[in-house]
Amino acid sequence: MTNSPIIAENLVRHFGDVQAVKGINLEIKAGEVFGFLGPNGAGKSTAVRMLTTLLRPTSGTARVAGYDVVKDADRVRRSIGVALQDAAIDPLMTGAELLALQAVLYGIPSAMMKKRSDELLERVGLTAAASRRVSTYSGGMRRRLDLALSLIHQPTVLFLDEPTTGLDPMSRLTLWEEVRRLNKEGTTVMLTTQYLEEADQLADRIAIIDHGKIVREGRPVDLKAGVGAPTLIIKTHADQEERAKAVLETFGDLRPGAEGALGVGLRGGAAQVTEVVRKLDESGVHVQHLEINEPSLDDVFAEATGYRLEGSDNAPPAGDNGVEEPDTKKKSRRGRK
Repeated sequence: MTNSPIIAENLVRHFGDVQAVKGINLEIKAGEVFGFLGPNGAGKSTAVRMLTTLLRPTSGTARVAGYDVVKDADRVRRSIGVALQDAAIDPLMTGAELLALQAVLYGIPSAMMKKRSDELLERVGLTAAASRRVSTYSGGMRRRLDLALSLIHQPTVLFLDEPTTGLDPMSRLTLWEEVRRLNKEGTTVMLTTQYLEEADQLADRIAIIDHGKIVREGRPVDLKAGVGAPTLIIKTHADQEERAKAVLETFGDLRPGAEGALGVGLRGGAAQVTEVVRKLDESGVHVQHLEINEPSLDDVFAEATGYRLEGSDNAPPAGDNGVEEPDTKKKSRRGRK
């Protein structure tokens, strides 16, 4: 395997007339946690399904773990671990039974199977629940079991597709710690997420995808530094928004805010806040709420796309520019070798 276990060149996927992924290029180095950040419908999961051989690219090429995802799909599947967002886990089987089945599918000798399964159950905190049917598991427990299943054959490349969606804060933190531990042990991780904090906390580098295209890529700290000025966010009465915009744009570039909020990148830094408030007051604008934030990944996303990822209802509809597989049931990688 090369020093870049994931390489994609001009990767494209269409569903009829729908363009879900539009010629993305990626290179993920060995030992990285790479965050793939974007809203629902941006093309994240479609890209991951191509990289994990679950979807055939319309055009372009990709190599994972040193193998072509089309020509050497079987070798790719044997080399990677995949935990999908909606993985199908048999609810009538126990956690231990599912791990044993997964071990058989990957050809792991029976002498090693029990030891490996016990180790994984312990590290994801499911030893006490190993003999229980999965139907009795909470959402967080199922996600941790799915992670254990993806690790049974000790892959060097791991794909996690929105692994913490719907989890409570404690379950999310537990999974984050496991991802960090796996990465320290040498596992390369590609993490798709729509949670800014998750990408900021875990990823060495991130790529932002919007409507099927990568619009920013780099280290989180560099991307945030590139935004520059801090963002001042205000809320005012709807009938005063135009006057407020006129005042704010004299202090810097207007930035997208969450629904009902206005934002501006303050050229002069936080020291300008007092002057902004004074000018708003002189213009008859009543400020209902004010906050100032240092550059964040949400600012990076807003600058790149024109809308905010979190706390916003004003994202443009994906339409035919960036939807996930339309009317297609997502299938698990269970049973594939």
